[in-house]
Amino acid sequence: MSETESKNFIEQIIDKDLAEGVYDEVHTRFPPEPNGYLHIGHAKSILLNYGLAQKYHGKFNMRFDDTNPTKEKVEFVDSIKADIAWLGADWEDRLFFASNYFDQMYEGAVKLIKKGKAYVSDLTAEEIREYRGTLTEAGKEDPYAKRSIEENLKLFEEMKAGKYADGEKVLRARIDMASPNINMRDPVIYRVAHMTHHNTGDKWCIYPMYDFAHPIEDAIEGITHSICTLEFEDHRPLYDWVVTELEYPHPPKQIEFAKLYLTNVVTGKRYIKRLVEEGIVDGWDDPRLVSIAALRRRGFTPESIKMFVDLCGVSKANSSVDYAMLEYCIREDLKMKRPRAMAVLDPVKLVIDNYPEGQTEMLTAPNNLENESLGSREIPFGRELYIEREDFMEEPVKKYFRLFPGNEVRLMNAYFVTCTGCEKDENGNVTVVHCTYDPASRGGNSPDGRKVKGTIHWVPAKEAIKAEVRLYENIIDEEKGVYNEDGSLNLNPNSLTVLKECYIEPALKDAKAYDSFQFVRNGFFCVDYKDSKEGALVFNRIVSLKSSFVLPKKED
Repeated sequence: MSETESKNFIEQIIDKDLAEGVYDEVHTRFPPEPNGYLHIGHAKSILLNYGLAQKYHGKFNMRFDDTNPTKEKVEFVDSIKADIAWLGADWEDRLFFASNYFDQMYEGAVKLIKKGKAYVSDLTAEEIREYRGTLTEAGKEDPYAKRSIEENLKLFEEMKAGKYADGEKVLRARIDMASPNINMRDPVIYRVAHMTHHNTGDKWCIYPMYDFAHPIEDAIEGITHSICTLEFEDHRPLYDWVVTELEYPHPPKQIEFAKLYLTNVVTGKRYIKRLVEEGIVDGWDDPRLVSIAALRRRGFTPESIKMFVDLCGVSKANSSVDYAMLEYCIREDLKMKRPRAMAVLDPVKLVIDNYPEGQTEMLTAPNNLENESLGSREIPFGRELYIEREDFMEEPVKKYFRLFPGNEVRLMNAYFVTCTGCEKDENGNVTVVHCTYDPASRGGNSPDGRKVKGTIHWVPAKEAIKAEVRLYENIIDEEKGVYNEDGSLNLNPNSLTVLKECYIEPALKDAKAYDSFQFVRNGFFCVDYKDSKEGALVFNRIVSLKSSFVLPKKED
C-alpha cells in the first residue's frame, strides 16, 4: 500500500492544498460550545484536529464557540479545558473565545448591510419558517427585504443599543430564497437576546448565529482547514458565502467527516442533564457515562482513547462502533503497564488450622507476569485469610476445581491448602472455611511434583485494607436499545453495584486518585477521585479481564 493510499481523505486534501500553494501551513482548531461536558465523540474531533496539526508541523487552536449565552457556563469552560489537556492536545498560547470577536462580527454584519447583502426583518421565528419554504417548494421573499441600506443600518444600530425586545427583530443575510439548499434562503445571522454572557457580561444584547460566527472566527484566527462533522455539510455553502462576502484574503476550507457513534450509550446533553438532575447518575462525570470526564474518572487513559480513535479511522460514511472496542483498547493499554494486586470483593474467612497461631511471614509476588520490569512486592501471610465466597462450595458442581471438602488448591503465590470443612450461621450461610496447608509447598510449588487444578487468590485478614468497590454495567439495557417507544431512556436497573465489604492487599493502602491496578481475576480498577478518602478507598471497575471483542484483521 502506497503512502497516499494509506492516508485518509482529509490528509489527501491537505496534501493537495499544500502542493498547489493554497496554504503555506496547516492550522486547525477545536471549537466546542461550552454548554455541557465533552464526550467520546468529541475526543475523535479533538485528536483528529490536533493530530493533523502535529503531522504537518502546523498549529492547533483551542476556541470556545460561545455565541449563545442561554446555555453556556464557566463550569463547562473549565471542564472542557481539563478534558482537552488530559487528552494531550496542547494549544500552547492559543486559547480563544468567539465572544472576543463580537466587535469584528458586528463590523462584518454592517459590511454586509452596506453591500446590500443583509437586512433587518420584523418577521417572527414562526413566520420566517413559513416564508422559508420546504425541500420541494421555494421560499418567499421577506416583506422587509426591500428596506434601504440606510434604514437597515439604523435599525441594526438600534438593535445593538437595546431598543428592541427579544425576537422583535433579526438581521438576515440576503442570498437566495429559491435556493435548493434551505440554509441559503436568507438565513438569520443576528438575533436580539437580552442575556448576560459569561465572558462579555452585559456589553451585548444582540448575538450572532453560529453559521455566521463560525467562519468569521476561523478566518480571523487564520485557520486553514475547518474540520467538522457531516451534519454541517449542507452548511458549507453558507460558510463559504460568509468568508467570500467579507473578503477575507485567505479563506479557510471546511471539510466534513463522519461522527463517532457508539452503540448503546447516552451522549445527548439533554438526556445526560436529565439523568444528573433526577439523581440517576451523580454528575456529568459518573463512570457509567461516556463523557471524557466520566471515562477519566472510571480509569480510562488518554492512550486508550487515542488507540480507539485510530481504530475507528476517518471516513465520510456514518457507522456505529461497539462499546466493546473501547473496552478492548483500555485492556490493551493497561495490561503491560499496571501492577497486579489481590482484592477479595465478596469475602469469606479462610482459616488454616495447622498454620502456627500468631505467625506472619512475607511472601513475594510478581507485580505483572507479562512485564517483569514492574518488579515484585511482599505480601503478609498468616493463619487467617479472606477468599472469594464463590471459591468455596460445600457440594461442588461438575468441573469445579476450587475449595470443597477434601479438595486441594493453590493459594496464589503462597501454599497448597486442602479444605476440611466449614462453619455456618443459623441461616445456613457459610461464615468460615477451614483447611490445612502443606508447609513444603511455599510459593505455590509442590516438592513432590503433584499437580492441583485450582488456584485462588486471597488477602491476609489481619493486614487487609477494607475498601468500597463499584462494579458497572451499561446504563442502557442493551437488549432493548437506548430509547423506549415514548422517547425516554431505557435504563438498566443493574448499571451500578456497590460492594462495601471488600478487602485489598495492604500494599494499596496509600493508593491515590486515578491510580489503577489489575485486581487478579476481577478486572482493572481505578481509585475514584471524587469519593475516595484517606483510610476509605473507593475503586471503580474500569473493565473486566475478558471480552468477546476480537480486533478485525487488516486487509493486505
